Amino acid sequence: MAILILGLVLFLGVHSVRIVADDWRTATRARLGAAKWKAGYSLLSLAGFIVLVWGFGLARQNPVVLWTPPVAMRHVAGLLTALAFILLTAKDIPHNGIKARLHHPMVLGVKVWALAHLLANGKLHDVVLFGSFLLWAILSFRAARRRDIAEGTVYPAGTTGATVTTVVAGLAGWAVFAFLLHGWLIGVRPY
Repeated sequence: MAILILGLVLFLGVHSVRIVADDWRTATRARLGAAKWKAGYSLLSLAGFIVLVWGFGLARQNPVVLWTPPVAMRHVAGLLTALAFILLTAKDIPHNGIKARLHHPMVLGVKVWALAHLLANGKLHDVVLFGSFLLWAILSFRAARRRDIAEGTVYPAGTTGATVTTVVAGLAGWAVFAFLLHGWLIGVRPY
């Protein structure tokens, strides 16, 4: 469990700089230059992700069951992860109405993904992993909305075509991951 926690601290710590030290981030990025900042950020993120995955794999070998969720929660989780994929997709498709309305759909997607997995899993390592991501997403979304207000950020209106494309692409990505890749990559077949 300690390796999982170390990976979470490193990965989510890097991704929390804008939450806890946005002024420092801005000054450091200006001093180093965007390319060096992104390179360092990417390397630390990758290292954290590797340690996180390794730690999660180790923690799964000696599970501590906290509760056994009802089978229905798997179906609820399936619906919520479909929504999460749509939100994650909305980050990258320009002029969609989801991003126009929600402003930070990727962080909301992480929030929904983490909640879905907390509902469907009752082992300690699951609670540590998904609970950490849920807490991070809540804090990150709040910080991003505050930045938007402070900076007077205005998001362009979305179009119906881009919004439909976002939903279709998100659902397609979810289907591929849920029915094919999740079992292969994670070792758990949700369906």
